[in-house]
Amino acid sequence: MFQEIERKFLVKGDFAKEIFQTTEIKQGYLCRDNGITVRVRIKGDKGFLTIKGRRIGISRFEWEKEITMEEALALLEQTDSGCIEKTRHMVKNTDGRHIWEVDEFHGDNEGLVVAEIELADENEPFDIPEWVGDEVTDDSRYYNAQLLENPYKNWK
Repeated sequence: MFQEIERKFLVKGDFAKEIFQTTEIKQGYLCRDNGITVRVRIKGDKGFLTIKGRRIGISRFEWEKEITMEEALALLEQTDSGCIEKTRHMVKNTDGRHIWEVDEFHGDNEGLVVAEIELADENEPFDIPEWVGDEVTDDSRYYNAQLLENPYKNWK
């Protein structure tokens, strides 16, 4: 029920012709402690509050609730270390069953492009399109909360 199972990959090629939806996202963190995060996000014209639990393999607890834009803006003002800004592209997978969320980061994380795929089961098979590169699911540097502390621009 409240479980997110996802794998994360770098993007190495052109996926533009496969995009069916694009949304701007701005998000900040109210709490980041011991692998648990409380996130506030504005996605398009909607606000969300999300709690994510500790990662166990590629799974973790996730609870999300839509909130008003007024609430989201007020909560974003309470974040302690800035915001992540990114453009999210939705791309249908070649297997016809899955959707890729491709995030193009902006600001201090400009140049970073990551694709995530959500699964129903940790062992669920899925196709990997040609534009998908190396898997980074287990590399915590690519977690959005970590990108605030150590942005992509510092990696070079």
